[in-house]
Amino acid sequence: MELMREASKGTLSEHLGIELKEVSKEKVVATMPVERRVHQPFGLLHGGASVVLAETVASIGAWMHAHEVGKAAVGLEINANHLRGKRDGVVTATGTPLHLGRATHVWEIRLTDEAGKLVCISRCTMALIDP
Repeated sequence: MELMREASKGTLSEHLGIELKEVSKEKVVATMPVERRVHQPFGLLHGGASVVLAETVASIGAWMHAHEVGKAAVGLEINANHLRGKRDGVVTATGTPLHLGRATHVWEIRLTDEAGKLVCISRCTMALIDP
């Protein structure tokens, strides 16, 4: 996990305040504060910020598998359904693999609020490529 924290310095993840909480091959958990820098103009969590958080979690999870076989993991496709608005606090993203193939991975990422209510559900397909 410390390797991922170091690699995130100076990146969009750091700018948005994304913090890794748990990293394993089976689950990746990260948080992001909901504040002005991740708001859309009407004061709600920007859907794009939710997608950044989701893809960050999926990318780290896929990398946990890919690097062991000499591959890199890159985003191929992502979708997100924004289910509940959020103005402040913290969202927690929990990513779990749905499919772990030789060339692609599919991850499900659930973004929840402090009460455990679903804010966004996302699915991210990762391609495993030669570095």
